[in-house]
Order: sequence, then structure tokens, then C-alpha cells
Amino acid sequence: MQAPTKLTGVDAAKILSRAVGGLLALLSIAMLLPFAVAVANSEKEQWTYLTLAVIGVVVGTALFLQKSGDAKLRARQVFLLTSLCWLSASLFSALPFIFAQPYLSFADAWFESMSAITTTGATVIVGLDNLPRAVLLWRGMLQWLGGIGIIVMAMAILPFLQVGGMRLFQAESSDISGKFMPRSSNMVFAIGRVYILLTLLVMLLYWFGGMHTFDAIVHGMTTIATAGFSNYDASFGHFADSPFLMITGTLFMVAGALPFVLYIRALKGDVGPLYQDSQVRAFLIFLAVAITFITLVHGTRGRDVFDALIHTAFNVVSVVTTTGYASEDYGQWGNWALMVFFYLMFVGGCTGSTAGGMKIFRFQLSQLLLKKQFSQLIHPNLVRVQSYQDRRVNDALLGSMVAFCFMYFLLVAFIALGLSLFDLDFLTAISGAASAVSNVGPGLGEVIGPSGSFASLESGAKLLLVFAMLAGRLEIMTVLILFHRHYWRH
Repeated sequence: MQAPTKLTGVDAAKILSRAVGGLLALLSIAMLLPFAVAVANSEKEQWTYLTLAVIGVVVGTALFLQKSGDAKLRARQVFLLTSLCWLSASLFSALPFIFAQPYLSFADAWFESMSAITTTGATVIVGLDNLPRAVLLWRGMLQWLGGIGIIVMAMAILPFLQVGGMRLFQAESSDISGKFMPRSSNMVFAIGRVYILLTLLVMLLYWFGGMHTFDAIVHGMTTIATAGFSNYDASFGHFADSPFLMITGTLFMVAGALPFVLYIRALKGDVGPLYQDSQVRAFLIFLAVAITFITLVHGTRGRDVFDALIHTAFNVVSVVTTTGYASEDYGQWGNWALMVFFYLMFVGGCTGSTAGGMKIFRFQLSQLLLKKQFSQLIHPNLVRVQSYQDRRVNDALLGSMVAFCFMYFLLVAFIALGLSLFDLDFLTAISGAASAVSNVGPGLGEVIGPSGSFASLESGAKLLLVFAMLAGRLEIMTVLILFHRHYWRH
């Protein structure tokens, strides 16, 4: 048997550059769609998109065609590959925001593109209603592409890197690829098919509900990606007078926050897990409880019960799934609402979905750990086997989860402290940090709340939030491990 090729530093660099080059080439090809829209609408920046697309294809192809031999990346180097891909994608995607309308500064453009590609949904752009369609489409496309990238990463990469308890889903990914798809690449195509099918379905329903075709396309992409960019400064509030559109948006935000692996199983005839999965049940129960609680506490606010319930459900689902749409400024519902929505920012959806946040399964694992601690306090000699979805949960996995949760809140605290150095008030700083790390989108308060934007923040604060969005999207440890001195010694 031939011995595996030893990976040298040069070989690793070539493999990394090939991956980045392929990604840039794909993004450049995608940029041809905004170019076509710009040409169709006679926008003056049409040639900017074509020029950037051609440059991206040339550079990306040149990087991709480098020969790297038979060497393969080791698992620890995949951390660097993952971070590099997201960084390079966000930097390249920022170029249209700089060289075409809205002609942003570098910090603003990078913030906007990182927010898009990580499906965060925070924006620095004011006057969305008057922007050319090409840039609105580009924003929506970036979020849609980021959404499917997140699903693939959550199913194919993070479980094998054992990040934050994600190893629990390594067997699930392997079982599905082995049972239904003979090769792992087929899993990616299966995810793509489901993702496209759901996107087309929500686009069609939006159009049927009265949205213009272009709005239906863009909002369809940003809904299923649980991303939240809108074509209007009022966000989804622009369509708040249509109960059909509000309900459709709510349902498909939930759909985007469910494990896509269950959709694949359903298409293969195995429908049971879609409603039997404990993570899905816990997620739906949590949403129902949160919506009911807020509706009862806050009342109808001078509107009929059905309308109040629709707006409450829409905004609660938007924050919990980290979509970031807003039908109205829920920050005006009272101080208690600010606290409730701040807590909701941390929850997130299910693993293997487009949603951000801490994810439901980590709260379930925390519950297992708490029950174990109580049992040991009452019965010190009791030995109990912990399990989650018929999988054994050992102490190492729980330790990984605890470390993730600790670093999650520590990162939010440090980002909030950093934002306060730019003279931001407490609510803006803490909610901005939580929103960025959880990839929610809008924060709380008058400055960055649902009716505000991040435009007024200083460049340094925006760059700090760029790092927070990247770290939060890549499950914290994937990025922070690169700052560990031992990572670069071997």
C-alpha cells in the first residue's frame, strides 16, 4: 500500500488557495445576475458588476488551477480553511458596495457583506427603498448563498471538528450519507435541492400574496436563509398590512430553522423524524410558549386579537430563528419586552439549519447536565448513562458543550465592552454584541433597534462587530482556536 503523501507548508497553502479560488470564482459567476438586472434596468453601475465578475473569475480560476498533489489537509487545518473561506468571501462580496451604489466606505462595505454572508441581517445602509435593484439583489443573493453554506458546514464540517458538542451529529450525518446517498458529495446536492425547493415555494407564495416579483424573489431568498435583509427601510413592516404575507414569512422562517437533514429524509420517504425529532419538538414548543406569553402580557395593543397575535408571532420567530425581520419596532412595547427579546437573541434554531444562536440542542444538553448534577447531589454513588436522541452523551461531549457556552457568553461580554469604548450606551453595546454573535441582525434601542441601523457607529465598532459575526457564525471555537499559540507550532 502506498504511504500517504506528507503535507508540507507549501502544499497546505496551495490547497487553501485552491479552495479560496474556487469560492471566489463561484461568487464571481453569481455576480453576473446583478449585472443582468442592472442592464435590464439601465443602471449606470452595470459595468462595475461585470468588471468585478471578470476579475474574480480570472483570479479565482488561477488560484484554483494550482497543483497541490495528493496531499490532504489534516483536521486541525480545516479550522483555518473554514475561516479563510468566509473571510475571503466577505471581502470579495464587499467590492460592489464600494465601487457601485451605495458607494460605502471599506468598513461599512465589509460590515454589510459580512452581515450578508453570515446571514446576520444587520445593515449600515439607509434609504434601501431608493437603491438600484442590482445591489438589492446582490444583498439577497449573498444571504441565500451564505445560508446554504452554513447548512453544509454544520452537517459536513463542524461535527468532525468536534466543535461545541457538534460531534453528537457526526453519526447522524454519516448515517444519512450512508443510507440514502453513497457519497458525501451527494449529501451536498440533496441539501441544495431541498434548499432550492423551499426557496421557490416561499417565493411563489409571496408573489401570490401580493408582493411584486422582484420583492418576492429577494425576500424569498432572505426568508429561507433566516437572514433578514429587506428591500425597504421598514423591513417586513412594508408588508405588515397583509396577514397572508406575515403568516407565510413566519412559517418559512420556522422552516429555515429546522434541520435540513430531516427534509432530506422526508423526501426519501422517512417522514417520521420530521415530527418525532426531540430537537424539533423542543424548538416548536419553545416558540409556542414565547409567543403565547408575550401576547398575553402585552395584550392586543389596541388592535384585534388576530392581528396582535400575527405581529407577536412574526417578531418572536424572527428573533429566535435569528432572521432579523421586523414588522414593527418591538422595542416600543415596553422595558419588559426589551428584556424578553434580549433573552430570545441567544436561543437560535436547530442544528443543521440556517439559523444562528446557541441552538436548541445545547439547551437540551444543558438540561441533561443539570439533571445529572442534581442526581449526584442526592445520590452520590448513582451511575446513570446520559443519552440524547438515542445517542450516548459522555462527559467529553458535555465538556465541549460547556466550553462552547462559556466562550459564547465571554465573547458577547468582550464585544460589548469593546463597543462601550466607542461611547455607546449599555443597551446598544450589549444588544449589539449579542445580536452579532448570535447572527440575529438588529439590536435593541433607538440606535440599532428594529427601526434603526448600524450606520451611525464608528468604523472601529463596525469592524469589531464584523469579527463577532464571523466568530458567531463559525461556532466560536473554529475562529478562536486560530489565536491559540499552540495551533501554529505544529
